[in-house]
Amino acid sequence: MAAIEYPEAWSRVSVVTVTHHSAQVIESCITSVAQAGRVIVVDNASDDDTLDIIARSGVPVHLICNAIGRGFGNGCNQGLEQVLTEFALLLGPDSTIDSRSVALLVTAADAWPRAGLLGPSIVAADGHVEPSHDLGLFERMGAGKRFDAGILPEGPLSAGHLSGAVLLVRMEALRQVGAFDSQIFLYYEDDDLCLRMRAGGWSLVLVPEARATHIGGGSSRPSLWHGWEKFWHLAWSRLYIEAKYRGRRRAIAVGLRSLPRFFGKALGNMLILNRRKALRDVARLTGTVAWLLGVRAMADLGRP
Repeated sequence: MAAIEYPEAWSRVSVVTVTHHSAQVIESCITSVAQAGRVIVVDNASDDDTLDIIARSGVPVHLICNAIGRGFGNGCNQGLEQVLTEFALLLGPDSTIDSRSVALLVTAADAWPRAGLLGPSIVAADGHVEPSHDLGLFERMGAGKRFDAGILPEGPLSAGHLSGAVLLVRMEALRQVGAFDSQIFLYYEDDDLCLRMRAGGWSLVLVPEARATHIGGGSSRPSLWHGWEKFWHLAWSRLYIEAKYRGRRRAIAVGLRSLPRFFGKALGNMLILNRRKALRDVARLTGTVAWLLGVRAMADLGRP
């Protein structure tokens, strides 16, 4: 499967990235995709140098600035609304990709016209391969620990899940199944999109020869609040997805089983003065309680 020429591939692709205090990583991200048909940056109320760095980069960017943080999926949706090309490349601000890999993804999309989402191999900063999966979310949860998760296949794989860190989206498929779920602020939004793509008759294809790098954790500056936000939303979104696909009763059961575990871990880490882990477990506990009480993760979405 010979790849098409790089300029032709780039002309068919618009890049969408969402920033939130991403000054440490955004320049590498957008310069890696400067040849794209269009680069769209949705900024979620950054108060660092993110916007100045984008302006100084020399890369022509269509910039959308939000006065409040709207989360990853909703930010992507804002950018995707501006895409006029055949494909959108969703690229986390802490990720980069080269022209050859984009051409390989577009070539694979042409070879498999029912592929709604295509993903490259994603390589972390320390060189290990971050797994995309041949199993979907719920199959993956039931499979236990797998020792082959980071081993790349020899050729393209029909996947059950592809990471939202770097993802080529066929816009025709997205228009059919819908964009990211607006109720999810952070986490599991890519699982949800993958589930809906497959349910809509579209396939997910991992193209291992295409490569992207992912620093991981660099899309937002480190802070206690960021740690709290991460684990709160991981717990909330996990139950939201459970309810969406398996029913509210089952999600409530999962949440109630999680409460004593999170409480016990939080208490234990407080007693041994492990501040970081105590914060994590209290955040997971409160995110679980919030979902059980019907608190929406996106309560502030409608504010100006």
